[in-house]
Amino acid sequence: MRPTTRYAKSGNVHVAYQVFGDGLVDLVFVPGFISNIENYWVPSEPDQASPYDTVSLIYDDRRLLETRVRRLASPRIYSQEPRSRTSRIVTNVTFADSEASDSTRLVRSKFQMVEFRRDEQRIFAGTYFHRLLRQDGEIRIAAKRINLVNCDGPMDGLVVPF
Repeated sequence: MRPTTRYAKSGNVHVAYQVFGDGLVDLVFVPGFISNIENYWVPSEPDQASPYDTVSLIYDDRRLLETRVRRLASPRIYSQEPRSRTSRIVTNVTFADSEASDSTRLVRSKFQMVEFRRDEQRIFAGTYFHRLLRQDGEIRIAAKRINLVNCDGPMDGLVVPF
């Protein structure tokens, strides 16, 4: 079965997206969208319960995440010379919480990200958790947690957001 292409408008922005399946709500994920994220967390241990108990690979509040993205956009970022080329696949998007709330939902999905830079390729894989918040009639991403399959293994610097 071929996916259905649908269209949405938000302000002056038009978005085309494809729908797989037939649920009550269409979920549209826009990678890199940070305007409403309260925190962005990449734990350093499998099943890490809290970012406050041990060191995390990344734990950014909204302000720090905005700074990270602004630095990545800068033409003078040495750690990205030459720039990384990336590709992401997001699949198996499901609700992780058993009961719907009027204002929040937890969504789980699987991902793979390939980063290529300086003739080297790195592959990351794991699970995304997005806490979605309904606010003023819109659905926003309130928090994002990235559980990497190899979170407790050795890694070079993590520069490109997941």
